[in-house]
Amino acid sequence: MRRGKYTPTPLVLSLSKDAGAARGTPFDKLRVSGVGCWTALAFAASLALTPSAHASSDPDALARAIRADDTAGTAAVLEAGTSANAALAYNESPLAHAIETQDPALVATLLRHGARPDTADALGLTPLALACERGNGAIVDSLLDARANVRKAGPDGASPLAVCARFAPADTVTRMLAMGAKPEAADARGQTPLMWAASSGNLGAMAALLKAGARVNRVTPGRFTPLAFAIKSGVPEAAKLLLDAGADASWRGPENTSAVQLAMYQKNWGAAALLVERSFADLSARDRNGNQLLHVAAAGGDAGLVALLLAKGADPDGLTGPSKIKWVTEANFGVPPPPVPPTPPLLIAAQNGQTGAMKQLTAAGADTAFVTGNGTNVVLAAAHSHSPEALDYALSLAPDADTADANGMTPLHLLLYGGWHPQLEAMLRVLAQHGARTDIPDKSGKTAAQAAAGGLTTVRDAYTHAFAASP
Repeated sequence: MRRGKYTPTPLVLSLSKDAGAARGTPFDKLRVSGVGCWTALAFAASLALTPSAHASSDPDALARAIRADDTAGTAAVLEAGTSANAALAYNESPLAHAIETQDPALVATLLRHGARPDTADALGLTPLALACERGNGAIVDSLLDARANVRKAGPDGASPLAVCARFAPADTVTRMLAMGAKPEAADARGQTPLMWAASSGNLGAMAALLKAGARVNRVTPGRFTPLAFAIKSGVPEAAKLLLDAGADASWRGPENTSAVQLAMYQKNWGAAALLVERSFADLSARDRNGNQLLHVAAAGGDAGLVALLLAKGADPDGLTGPSKIKWVTEANFGVPPPPVPPTPPLLIAAQNGQTGAMKQLTAAGADTAFVTGNGTNVVLAAAHSHSPEALDYALSLAPDADTADANGMTPLHLLLYGGWHPQLEAMLRVLAQHGARTDIPDKSGKTAAQAAAGGLTTVRDAYTHAFAASP
């Protein structure tokens, strides 16, 4: 079975046999009498010398030759009489089977021997759609040379042009448009070829479709535009191409998500920077998680985007806030997620181990003494990261290795309760070097030393190694 790139389920083909194959006339049943004797003998001789297309039909041999990527063997089986359109196992056509090999010569051989370019498989996918899915321009060109139908959509309404726009070279898309493919033909989800092209950042295909009249601001029933697909692709140049073509950057998607917030969700920092540079971003707006743009950039650690947001006026001490989105758990059970205390970008950067962003925010005047409602400061935030560098820098900003949160948890407690990770011992050494005490109890009365003694062996060993030489 084949699994398509754009089909989420396996292509399960129905099982059938070629029951319609005719048979040659047996020699021993020919009537031989009078003058007709010589005619019969001549006919019989021709059967013996000329392979019958029916008597020599061998779809299994054809399938084996195609599977072996044997062009000469495939030609020999076809010339021996097997039809280039014979049904193979699971009712797959020889042409579709050949496309799986990605050998243009093999596909061309079948087409020369009469393979029909528009025979759909059991799920309604044509050879052209399958070839577009693989993105091999030479194979698609062979099918187009054979006048494959460029408008024959698949069962989900996706046209061959849409599939090629996502996977194939730009020249292929241009040729299909010249052959009558419709640039605005939408699939069952309302997605156009431009959206398919944008989803993979296929810049050449996008340009060809725009030139052919594809609408840059068309909206799907799900409220997505080509710009949204371009942002999702992770290719910043795709978003730039659409913006230059007039894409509406004020688009709002589900959950009132803006274009720049979508770019942040997708970690497409280049597209986000592009939108910020062009002033298509509200720096104070909070996303569905309650974060402003600078919070997300600080967590991601992209230095260029952090610098750009600060230069545009983002507040280095801006606080996260409550989300206005009702989550699935809240809708189903009436229990919203636990509230997150208002937190500035510096603590977000520390928690994610982004030392560079921490330094940028500090240089921009961020408050290094800020403490959240649950007692977390920059050092405790850094203790949640897996970065000894971030923890060490945090201690240079707030030099108290024994600071505690509202539950009496010190940085050492947090590390020991957080489980083992590759940087655990290095982080413990940072605390030991800064004089962290091991005998301070948390609110439950347990000291860090007791937490280590009763914890995982790997954690206890890391603690012992780190604090063995400490005072």
